[in-house]
Amino acid sequence: MHRMNRGTNRLSAPWVISILCVLMLMASVHFSVSNASAADILKMGVLQEPKTLNIWRAGDRWSLKILGLIYQPLFVRDPKTLELVPWLAAAPPEFDSKNLCYTVKLRPARWSDGTELTSEDVAFTGRFIQEFKVPRYISKWKFIKKIETPDKQTIKFYLKSPHAIFVSRTLTTPIVQKKQWQEVITKAKGTEKPLRTLLRHKVKMPIGSGPFKLKDWRSGAYIYLMQNKLFFGAGKTISGHLLGPHIDGIIFKVYGTSDAAILALKKGSIDMFWWGIQPGYMEDLKANPDMEVFTNEKSALYYLGFNVRKPPFNDADLRHAAATLVGEDFIIKRILQGYGLKMYSIVPPGNKFWCCPDVPKYGVGLSREGRIKKAYQILSDAGYTWQIPPIDNSGNVVNGEGIMLPGGKLMEKFTILTPPADYDPHRAMCGMMMQEWLRMLGIPAYSKPMAFGALIEQVKVRRDFDAFILGYGSLSLDPDYLRNFFISTNDKRRGWNMSGYNNPAFDKIANQSARTMNREERRKLIFEMQKIIMGDVPYMPLYNPKLIEAARKGKFTGWVQMLGGIGNLWSFCQLKPL
Repeated sequence: MHRMNRGTNRLSAPWVISILCVLMLMASVHFSVSNASAADILKMGVLQEPKTLNIWRAGDRWSLKILGLIYQPLFVRDPKTLELVPWLAAAPPEFDSKNLCYTVKLRPARWSDGTELTSEDVAFTGRFIQEFKVPRYISKWKFIKKIETPDKQTIKFYLKSPHAIFVSRTLTTPIVQKKQWQEVITKAKGTEKPLRTLLRHKVKMPIGSGPFKLKDWRSGAYIYLMQNKLFFGAGKTISGHLLGPHIDGIIFKVYGTSDAAILALKKGSIDMFWWGIQPGYMEDLKANPDMEVFTNEKSALYYLGFNVRKPPFNDADLRHAAATLVGEDFIIKRILQGYGLKMYSIVPPGNKFWCCPDVPKYGVGLSREGRIKKAYQILSDAGYTWQIPPIDNSGNVVNGEGIMLPGGKLMEKFTILTPPADYDPHRAMCGMMMQEWLRMLGIPAYSKPMAFGALIEQVKVRRDFDAFILGYGSLSLDPDYLRNFFISTNDKRRGWNMSGYNNPAFDKIANQSARTMNREERRKLIFEMQKIIMGDVPYMPLYNPKLIEAARKGKFTGWVQMLGGIGNLWSFCQLKPL
């Protein structure tokens, strides 16, 4: 019997040597395996970890980024054409106009737990959203009358009435596994507030059909997704792309700031930073021989919004004059350092099919003096006067003062609300420049940065504001948001119509566009809506920033560039280690 000494055994030297040799051998084997597989694992830098793995609760972009590689829809966007292509679906949907019925056929597919993905899972997803009125998805499913499943591979959707967004929004909803969620639903129904119970449900291991599945999540440190060997697209060519995935997995490392993530990228600790990079980093990154920089357009809108419910911006002439003063060249060249696009419509230019090129434009091609003279002419013709006009008797531009409304009343000071510079320096700077441009015309404008949450409360809830600068960084490629932003029925507390715009002619066309199933006919209506909005200018588009991303050279090949950047589903399905 060995004597015990402070909880340890005293072993003879030969035993110790033997054990150490075995341990060293095991460590050597483990090291070589780790080294071999590490080359096949993509390391991505992210700013935050997901708030949830519950797909029904997920609203933050970090949760959606991760879950987008796990849960899959029936249709996705082609990276070049942006047209919808079958994904879980085997072919385009068949439409029976007489019965308002869409029929969708499924590809053979399995869930990550090995069970078959069938039409019952798709029908369950839709019925589930309808029954619980899941906030993020109900607007895309509430107009469906019934869902039928004639066989395992066929789903029939019957609509209550024509809805244009069915294909582009409903059929791009992520599909969940009935088996995983059935018991959750049963328990939620037995509670006082079923929807709240559902949204609070903690999902530890999501079962999906995507190219990756969750392996490990160390909160605050990293998330590890491993290759889903049952991915339905593996080895298939979809929309001209031969799919993998060809990597063993993805490790998402959490960094608190862009500075920390970009430093890790330069050091080689990560292979790609999954976030837009500010132009200020560009010179350094381009000079680094180990970096590959990608620049792509975004489906985004950054704009100046007016409160058209009250003076002074209930006057379209004042809005036209303000729009004329916006220096889009200055914004792109000086504020965005060249990494942005001019916007003349609410629909981004990268969304080529839906963006109307023939909308009213204000001040294009004019110098600063020319813009002031044009804006002065607009207001003079509308009955505005000045104590000191911004154009003197000789036709020279001077500092205008004391602008008076058509009734003779002195225009009161008004405020342009913006996010603070530490939240978004571009929007804050645009507010400052808009203040200066308006003051050149004698208009008493004041830019006021405020905390983002407080700004939204002021604009969307209290609706107590004059003007504001906000943005949408990721607009849907279906422009149904045009209707949501400006239809009069959405002018309510927390409603999407933040400007208070009310135009019966627009409402009529907007409602018609929502019911028009023919894509070309709907396009004409969407174009007309853009012309009306840009004629009335409740929102003035300011810019569309370009998305700058960077990845390490010599590690992986196969990044797919598209609207919205290289961090997309197509890239992750095609990346290969070098």
